[in-house]
Amino acid sequence: MNKSKNITKTAKAIILVGLFAMVLVPAIAAAQDDVIKWRLQSYAPSGGGSDWKKSVVALRDKLYERTGGRLDIELHSAESLMGSSEIFPAVSRGVIQIGHTSPAYIMDYISTASLAWGPSSFRNVSEAAYFWKHLGFEDIIRREALEKHNIHYFTDLLYFTRLVLNKPVKTSEDFEALRIRASGSLAKFIADSGAATAFVSGSELYQALSTGAVDGAHWGGVQNANALSLYEPAKYQASAVLGIANEIFIINDQALSSLPEDIQTTVRSTLEEHFWARTNQYEIEELEMLNQLASEKGVQTIDLPEEIVERMDKATHDFRRSEAKKSEYTAEAVERLEAYLGVLGYL
Repeated sequence: MNKSKNITKTAKAIILVGLFAMVLVPAIAAAQDDVIKWRLQSYAPSGGGSDWKKSVVALRDKLYERTGGRLDIELHSAESLMGSSEIFPAVSRGVIQIGHTSPAYIMDYISTASLAWGPSSFRNVSEAAYFWKHLGFEDIIRREALEKHNIHYFTDLLYFTRLVLNKPVKTSEDFEALRIRASGSLAKFIADSGAATAFVSGSELYQALSTGAVDGAHWGGVQNANALSLYEPAKYQASAVLGIANEIFIINDQALSSLPEDIQTTVRSTLEEHFWARTNQYEIEELEMLNQLASEKGVQTIDLPEEIVERMDKATHDFRRSEAKKSEYTAEAVERLEAYLGVLGYL
């Protein structure tokens, strides 16, 4: 009798579990159907520097967590789906939903990109961040990117780029004798300041500095240069700022607009928060890395001759004047920039 009752109870339990499973399985399937899959390609290699782990992976993980797994971004490192120069047009066409790149790679598409990644009169990163965020420079870039290419533009972080040199520079003649690896708008800037320039790819830069094929280079910040081991052949870090470098996230308009409203809000707010946290983090890590390089590898920070710094100031002014003529967007940006530099006392 008891045994029969136990069997009956067991049967009822099995039926209830089965009914619960029938209800649960469709619910799980529905949840899976609600997951939005995006693809991201970065111009950064997965194993080099901090760009990949602390920018790309960190953002992916934050968005996954904050959307409860509803936005799942598949990551692809440099050159895995396409060349780095193809990321911007691929996002514009919707081939991939999101890209991580540098303004240096999009100058053929966005006129303001060269101002975002070029010679700078700022003396610290916070001055640049104020111009980007509070004086509307990033908004001008965003307007151009959206109006012309259906792209939403978000700055990943800001940092300084300087010269790494394999010999000291004590006089203007020393600087004029240099051959510097340079690219983009900084190549003309360096040439106008008196040194010869040449383009060398990142994969060949260590050897070029080691053999004396070039005497110096700009390669992002201290951490970027160290990731390529450039401080082994080059023991001198110039204190003079060449420009404000930065990385960016770009998102296809249709991909962002088609997200549920709460996820759109999460994406925008997370990217804004990411900018401030990442910029501050990178600035502190730059100081830590430079101190480490000085103690472990004997890297010296040197001042460039005053005459060269004055030439750089003039080249920066000429650069702004030239850029202002490119488009209505650059004209507005330069006007705001020069008004701000006047307030700072740099003009």
